[in-house]
Amino acid sequence: MENQPSPSLWSIDDRHRTRPTPTPPTQPLLPVDVVEDKKGVCGSETKTKAFDICTPKQSGGPVVLKPGLFAKNKERRKELKQSSKEIVELRPGMVHLKGYISRTDQVKIVKKCRELGLGDGGFYQPGYEDGTNLHLKMMCLGKNWDPQTSRYVDQRPSDGSVPPKIPHEFVTLVHSALKDSQTVTKLSNSKDLSLFSPDICIVNFYSQNGRLGLHQDKDESEPSIAAGLPVVSFSIGNSAEFLYGDERDVDKAEKVVLESGDVLIFGGKARKVFHGVSAIKPEAPISLIEETNLRKPGRLNLTFRQY
Repeated sequence: MENQPSPSLWSIDDRHRTRPTPTPPTQPLLPVDVVEDKKGVCGSETKTKAFDICTPKQSGGPVVLKPGLFAKNKERRKELKQSSKEIVELRPGMVHLKGYISRTDQVKIVKKCRELGLGDGGFYQPGYEDGTNLHLKMMCLGKNWDPQTSRYVDQRPSDGSVPPKIPHEFVTLVHSALKDSQTVTKLSNSKDLSLFSPDICIVNFYSQNGRLGLHQDKDESEPSIAAGLPVVSFSIGNSAEFLYGDERDVDKAEKVVLESGDVLIFGGKARKVFHGVSAIKPEAPISLIEETNLRKPGRLNLTFRQY
């Protein structure tokens, strides 16, 4: 099914609403796979060194061969094929908008995330007090999600930094995607997902070995979850194998490949679906890498939600 092209970024005012922080659970939840690494222990008060999602340009370095004309033409043909922006409802309340974000806006998103990611509260290695780290780099916008307690807090416990605000340009695109998702949810009589204004965004950067174990997004407020307010996910960079299902069982999970520019929405009946990333694939837009210098391989994933 086709829809109208998504509007360009940088055009609408956003609103941020903050609600009281919920009571922490008795035991810290570990919704993701972890890897042993004794270097980056969460909980210390030392200032965290920001991670650069783009490869800094160096003068006098080795010559890097640019992709050939054949590869570029192949990518252009793929972009033209995706211009129809197909929208698919994977299950009630779970919508996949293929190729929804234009290449121009993908470049703007990468550059904005890099700018925020190098500042206070930017990308860091999230982990636990026992020294185990997650298989990704993270930056939180609006409020910080603390992996130690599975709570949203105003400051990052590891270094006391304050999360940057969500750029209003991102909120514009979230609202547009929710509106266009109605072209399929109305046909299936699924719950309207449009009544949503994000005040939290978790930005994850995955390298070649990045992954995210099956888990539920359930740390938002009880009213938000009870109302089925959706999670809206942007995929930029390398493709990823995305798993989802009714149980925390990889063997029973369904799989969809999310490519650069895809938007995935899950709310309503699918709000607490188990989901995760099983692998990062080698496919990435050549033009995006050339214009942004995004690390290779690298996948940028932004998930918006309302507390």
